[in-house]
Amino acid sequence: MPPAGVAAPLEVGVTEKIFLSATGQPVVALRDLSFSVAQGEFACLFGPSGCGKTTTLRILLGLDRDFSGSYRLPGGEDARIAAVFQEPTLLPWRTVEQNVRLVLPKARRDADLDGLFEALGLAGMRALYPGELSLGLARRVALARAFAVEPTVLFLDEPFVSLDERTAQRLRTLLMSVWSARPTTALMVTHNLHEAMVLSDRIVVLSPRPGHVAGLFDIRLPRENRSPRVISDLMRSFHEKFPGHGTP
Repeated sequence: MPPAGVAAPLEVGVTEKIFLSATGQPVVALRDLSFSVAQGEFACLFGPSGCGKTTTLRILLGLDRDFSGSYRLPGGEDARIAAVFQEPTLLPWRTVEQNVRLVLPKARRDADLDGLFEALGLAGMRALYPGELSLGLARRVALARAFAVEPTVLFLDEPFVSLDERTAQRLRTLLMSVWSARPTTALMVTHNLHEAMVLSDRIVVLSPRPGHVAGLFDIRLPRENRSPRVISDLMRSFHEKFPGHGTP
């Protein structure tokens, strides 16, 4: 199996995505949405509510095929795709370890996951059931499940939403720790600009509906150098470049 991230860039070229409103009226969700994410890069999709961030992720995951345009995933037809959603979606009748191993192909069901569980602080919780976990711990399990498949591309849809800031920050740190040890092309949807500044190499800023790329904000500083003061400076630079986009 090739190492995670060894593949072509993620390339997105959605010409148009239309859906019907509750009253049956056509609504253009996306139009001329085009961007790419380089190999091993962690990018965030950021923009106002309703601009099509989650719709874009659903298209890339193959959950919505009713659109015009195209996209290319790293690894092509052989891409190993992992996704982390807002809800952990764990099977309540399976243990933590069973939930993680269920995503592995049969040939790898006995793979050594000790390092992954240890990195996410789950080493002592492998025999617990989802009902015995806090929401924060359940989301750690969701991260473990995603990284267990050694993905070519990782999609995350606001995985830390609704958590208190302390718990969310702890999970961001764990995510970066695991991702840095297993770098893979990643695209994450977030409403939290500070979160995007902390995590990403590139922020893809979407316009209001119909969503298209309003611009890119690249962050080339190593994450360990992103002190609160540096983040504050980055936020100021972002607001100067994208006035009105800081409060989605």
